Amino acid sequence: MLVKPDFVRVEREGGVAWVTLDRPPLNLIVPEMVEGIRATFDALRHDPTVRAAIVTGAGRATTGGMQLQVLREFTPATAKAFIASLHEAINLVHDAPFPTVCMINGACLGAGFELAMACDLRTAAEAALLPGMVGPGRAAEILLTGEPVTAEQALEWGLVNRVTPPAELRAVTAELVGRIVECAPTAVRLQKELIVRWRNTDQRTAVEYGVNAFGQSFATGEPREAMDAYLGKRKPRFAS
Repeated sequence: MLVKPDFVRVEREGGVAWVTLDRPPLNLIVPEMVEGIRATFDALRHDPTVRAAIVTGAGRATTGGMQLQVLREFTPATAKAFIASLHEAINLVHDAPFPTVCMINGACLGAGFELAMACDLRTAAEAALLPGMVGPGRAAEILLTGEPVTAEQALEWGLVNRVTPPAELRAVTAELVGRIVECAPTAVRLQKELIVRWRNTDQRTAVEYGVNAFGQSFATGEPREAMDAYLGKRKPRFAS
């Protein structure tokens, strides 16, 4: 286990990195935490043994958003510098070379919601609350009223992939990630790269990337092993 002093705790379970915002009770965001997120994902992206990462919060919340005592002291210059550093950290999560899952275990507000949406998948406890960007009409309603979105609404609107009772959240999240980790590791990384590229480019270019990735995958031997395993009615044996 690696414990970081800047309010981000990292624990490894095999190829899965559990990244926990660790400033309870509400894990309110301060500049040191933002730097912790940035440093953590910068280190993880250079570690080829990481197969997936799960982001969550310690205690009863993912994060309640920014620490107000910090926000109220910002000047225009320091506010701009902070938001730039926050977006740098969030972009590292978004562009991670491995799949990322946000396990929303409670309030997930403000910058915390941006962090959750930067992940590829999201699971949520039934009691979790989060604001959402779900099209212009609903987005305007949320922004103008300031009302949060329940986990059930988030599932209905496609913001999260799983909603579960709080006691089952970790197990459900681990099961979801476990299904990813069972897949061919190089193929998963190539697919994650494609997901990022699809978000950031036009359709024609994205298709070209997909064609190249398909060819690259056959250089690894993983497709042949997957097909041999299927034909042999056994589990595939991929190199870790």
